[in-house]
Amino acid sequence: MAYTTLILADPAPPLLPLPHPLPLTRAGLSGFPSPAQDYDGRTLDLNERLVKRPSATFFMTVTGDSMGPLGIHDGDLLLVDRSITPRPGHILIALVDGEITVKRYQMIKQRPYLCSGNPEYAPIPIADLDCQVWGVVRSVIHEYPV
Repeated sequence: MAYTTLILADPAPPLLPLPHPLPLTRAGLSGFPSPAQDYDGRTLDLNERLVKRPSATFFMTVTGDSMGPLGIHDGDLLLVDRSITPRPGHILIALVDGEITVKRYQMIKQRPYLCSGNPEYAPIPIADLDCQVWGVVRSVIHEYPV
């Protein structure tokens, strides 16, 4: 999975509180919420919720199908934090032998690998390669066609 754009987060993002009326929304609703809940004054600022360290955060749009089974699809926007220390299980943005990639960091037989979600792609053993971790993916923004 390769990147198409790299956008740095604003170090001082402006506040943008948007209406956030329901404290909990279930995927399978058994009823409808009260219309009065639409106006209870709660807000949500995605900068505050998702961007924990603005000076260490960047956004990236991805292409490819290697991470689809893990919920990262072609065209998705990733929020990446450079200040997080990578651990096995994290999804990483890494520069491997000069190519930027999005993969899950895993230990296999005590050796570090970058692995795709798609089984058609072999794990990449990084111990013997030139690998530079750019950051850990904190969030995936997936837009549905309308």
